[in-house]
Amino acid sequence: MTSPISSDFDRSKADAFALDLLETLNRGALCLMTSIGHRSGLFDAMAHLPPSASQEIAAKTKLNERYVREWLGAMVTGRVVEFDPANATYSLPAEHAAFLTRAAGADNMAVFAQYIPVLGTVEEDILECFRHGGGVPYSKFPRFHEVMAEDSGQSVMAALETHVVPLVPGLHERLSSGIRMLDVGCGRARIPTRLAELYPKSQVTGMDLSEEATAYARASAAALGLQNIDFVVRDLTDFDRTAEPDSFDFITTFDAVHDQARPLNVLRGIYRALKADGVYLMQDIKGSSHVHKNMDHPLGTLLYTVSCLHCMTVSLAQGGEGLGAMWGEEKTREYLAAAGFGSVEKRELAHDIQNNWYIVRK
Repeated sequence: MTSPISSDFDRSKADAFALDLLETLNRGALCLMTSIGHRSGLFDAMAHLPPSASQEIAAKTKLNERYVREWLGAMVTGRVVEFDPANATYSLPAEHAAFLTRAAGADNMAVFAQYIPVLGTVEEDILECFRHGGGVPYSKFPRFHEVMAEDSGQSVMAALETHVVPLVPGLHERLSSGIRMLDVGCGRARIPTRLAELYPKSQVTGMDLSEEATAYARASAAALGLQNIDFVVRDLTDFDRTAEPDSFDFITTFDAVHDQARPLNVLRGIYRALKADGVYLMQDIKGSSHVHKNMDHPLGTLLYTVSCLHCMTVSLAQGGEGLGAMWGEEKTREYLAAAGFGSVEKRELAHDIQNNWYIVRK
């Protein structure tokens, strides 16, 4: 290895960094294979199998044995799957399955691994943005809504009744008796659809820029026979001027504000649309607005990467602000105050390491 040498060059520091980079290469590759293991059902199947040959695992999952065997090679060398050379069998330890299978619920980290291959598909487009500015539009991310829906299904959906709704005192009772709710930036709308199902007396509206996502949401609601939910395809850039005043009792955003073209306009629109006694529940990324305060964030590098390759760039593609996922609590509070809100309470959920929850009132 060649490197610029200065009088204060620390060889041990350089060698340690080189080893870290080698580990990063291996872990990056492991993310790709972990995503495949999740999507193919290999982890779910192996969690219930005794130590098995690659042919048996392939037969159980109805997958091609040659590909399964090579995947297993990555899993064994990545210390995810254990291999018994005497019997040529592979096994997934229960302690590993507890963080890799759908049965693990909110602990299933394999879901997050999907972000790496999804974001990798726009690397060339992002590189052009580095050179010339601009952004990459939503249309370039065909699977992002799907992965986001699965992600929120673990962190939010699984805790919706037990942890999320109780964040707002009296919300369960108000939804049960019947109120108007708006979810801004709803995506595939799993959360508002579930709330519409739980609270049939309430009227729910989902609003999003993506026609594909709202079409999916509309079909899902129709399949459930729900009559109390509707969806609106809308660019929220001018929401501060066009939102219907004092029209909703309860408004939500789930990880949606920071990737808007004009996030402050969206928040001002939410303020405008919220009734005087209404509540705005805002879920957004947990972190600081100052990078040095995120050094010990357990997902810091991943979140900045997701921001650069999705959240920031889709905003810039609309000629927007490009706020980014790691805008942080400080700037969140600054924007909420600028939108007019007078009361902001932050809550955290023990099972959710990536989000803050803000209970916001006029």
